[in-house]
Amino acid sequence: MAAAAPLLTARELNRATLARQMLLARERETASGAVARLVGLQAQLARPPLVGLWTRLEEARRDDLLGPLRRREVVRATAMRGTLHLMTAEDYAALRGALQPALTRGLVSVLGARNKALDLAAVEAEGRAFFAGRTATFDELRAHLGRQHPQGDVRAMAYAIRLLVPLIQLPTADPWGFPAQADFVLADEWLGKDVHTAEASADGLVLRYLAAFGPATPGDAQVWSALAALREAFARLRPKLVTFRDERKRELFDLPDAPRPAADTPAPVRFLPEFDNVLLSHDDRTRIFAADAHRARVVLKNLQVRATFLVDGLVAGTWKIERKKTAAALVVEPFGALTKKTKQALETEGDALLRFAEEDAAAREVRWSRGE
Repeated sequence: MAAAAPLLTARELNRATLARQMLLARERETASGAVARLVGLQAQLARPPLVGLWTRLEEARRDDLLGPLRRREVVRATAMRGTLHLMTAEDYAALRGALQPALTRGLVSVLGARNKALDLAAVEAEGRAFFAGRTATFDELRAHLGRQHPQGDVRAMAYAIRLLVPLIQLPTADPWGFPAQADFVLADEWLGKDVHTAEASADGLVLRYLAAFGPATPGDAQVWSALAALREAFARLRPKLVTFRDERKRELFDLPDAPRPAADTPAPVRFLPEFDNVLLSHDDRTRIFAADAHRARVVLKNLQVRATFLVDGLVAGTWKIERKKTAAALVVEPFGALTKKTKQALETEGDALLRFAEEDAAAREVRWSRGE
């Protein structure tokens, strides 16, 4: 009889995830190296992924974080879950084809009946032709589509192009690397090589996921990637993986040599930005949220994900920055009572965050919400 797979408690899963996500200690790593280890940082807004790197790296000056984007080592492009991510150019090119089925399914789901009026192959070809040899915003794309198709569903066509054509946002000299309305460029032209969208094996994607978020189930990887069925990929990879079980008796997969620290490994306080992937990349999120009520206060119904802070490895509250002229305040809202020592640690870390995020502020303060 085969021996039962070893048990990993929720706390052990928490520490394993924090280790992969560079949240047990700030690490001496380049920005490009960190993005590679994290596979991707969600980047609907320009600032959050840079804050996410700052909280993980020993040295994180803004120019150093933006340099890899301008050198084309890191890209900002549509990827997992149909959202903008920072990824290394290597990962983006290698994984884009494996992600395409999820992007296409998301396109069909969002457009609903409007999708039936589109010839997706023709729309994709038109999008590639429009961006060939030029950079342009999506406002410019929609204006072009409106001229070409006066009676057409321009917004549906533009959305289809966003998900079907590999496009990269063009970094600029803006303080956070991108303006609100960024130019897009064909990934093939920006990277100097073909970026394929033909459906590809998900095996490589699963291995990259486990490196950054394991141990995990196929369902966890599906939540992260938005791919519909990854059990076959996990089955193919089983001989290369090790297995565990969690407290709910679910089978978990992992890379043999990946870090799995002890449950009592110290975890320092950390501030995470909006949409941080450590909060969004598992079906079962008890490894990072202590209570469903906490999760409901972070992942909102309008699809926004609030900035959070971790205490002992778990989400313990939210934060935001308020700016008035030359003064910046970090407003910290805990979910419950905090010890004096924890509050002091958060104030120290919060002051450092303000110095990074609001470097031109003449005055900075950390302020507690709800009378803390």
